[in-house]
Amino acid sequence: MPEKIFDDISHRRYNPLRGSWVLVSPHRTKRPWQGQQESASATTLPHYDPSCYLCPGNTRAQGGVNPSYDGTFVFVNDYSAVKETQAEYEPDANQGDLTQLLLKAEAVTGKCYVVTFSPAHNLTLADMSAEEIVPIISMWTKLYTSHLSPLSPLAQVAPATTLPPQGHDESVMKPNSQYRYMQIFENKGAAMGCSNPHPHGQVWTTTSLPEEPALELEQFRRYRRERGGAHLLQDYAQLESEKQERVVFENESFLAMCPWWATWPFETMIVSKAHRRALVDLSPQEQASLAEAIAEVTRRYDNLFETHFPYSMGIHQAPLEGSVEEIDASYLHLHFYPPLLRSATVRKFLVGYEMMAEPQRDITPEQAATRLRGRGGDLYRKKLASN
Repeated sequence: MPEKIFDDISHRRYNPLRGSWVLVSPHRTKRPWQGQQESASATTLPHYDPSCYLCPGNTRAQGGVNPSYDGTFVFVNDYSAVKETQAEYEPDANQGDLTQLLLKAEAVTGKCYVVTFSPAHNLTLADMSAEEIVPIISMWTKLYTSHLSPLSPLAQVAPATTLPPQGHDESVMKPNSQYRYMQIFENKGAAMGCSNPHPHGQVWTTTSLPEEPALELEQFRRYRRERGGAHLLQDYAQLESEKQERVVFENESFLAMCPWWATWPFETMIVSKAHRRALVDLSPQEQASLAEAIAEVTRRYDNLFETHFPYSMGIHQAPLEGSVEEIDASYLHLHFYPPLLRSATVRKFLVGYEMMAEPQRDITPEQAATRLRGRGGDLYRKKLASN
């Protein structure tokens, strides 16, 4: 059991993934709430929406027409954050020392994709079975493989990719440069800035290594150096599996938990129990186990407040291109960052102290895990539909 005193006193918890701290204030859960209130979400979406630019056969915003797909569908984002081609930029070597020191900039190119999870307009990951989520993981893996550097140690184990899928634009899978990193993520719900309710995720590839995965990778490398080659997340998963205090779900290959250092009220991580550097390291059985873990987490989220639970989810794994040390130190895991705090209508906001000083949370990760563990079973919407 965790120290019971932590349920009553303010304290800080260390995040070894970032080398940072989070302030925990459990006594604040007793204060009255007079902040923002919102209407609870309801399931009113049709199976097919003729106005949706992600549904099969429909026309997208830039004029492209979706095929009549019956599984996952991937295409280049019509409004990409980075582009493959743009004007060249090189810093001026003749600029003064302070300019070079304080006004740094670097060009970034890349390619952004949209991945629809299903042709159905109204099926989220929480609505899907593990078997229905496996093809999504397979598509993520194929995208990663198609962009993987041939010099990467992972290229030795990456399965041959059959991309592009039949009927998809062949230009989708042909980047014109070797990119450094691929960030796979999903923003679910309007509260997380999702512009279309059709269940989908995004994939951004860039010539740079983004800040969050770069921070984690440096911590992984340091831990290996200081612990004789051990892996931080492998040790952490074993510790959490033994303690069971923050575990939400676990199967043979993956552990889902509310991490000790979580910032968001019901934040979770899905971590491989064995060292897996990237999606390409997973066997078919491990892909099925990951799909089961994703299904369990997302379904428990929706069941918690009986709503379409918003979140941002992202996969952190090995860079597409990197040194042997970087690749071997990488560790596959998923982050879920949901904003809901007390109900379907009350969100946590990172403001004030959290923006100016350090992250802060009220409910402890142990309390959050207890609540999520108790929300397993059938999805609440299925029960409503049967009544």
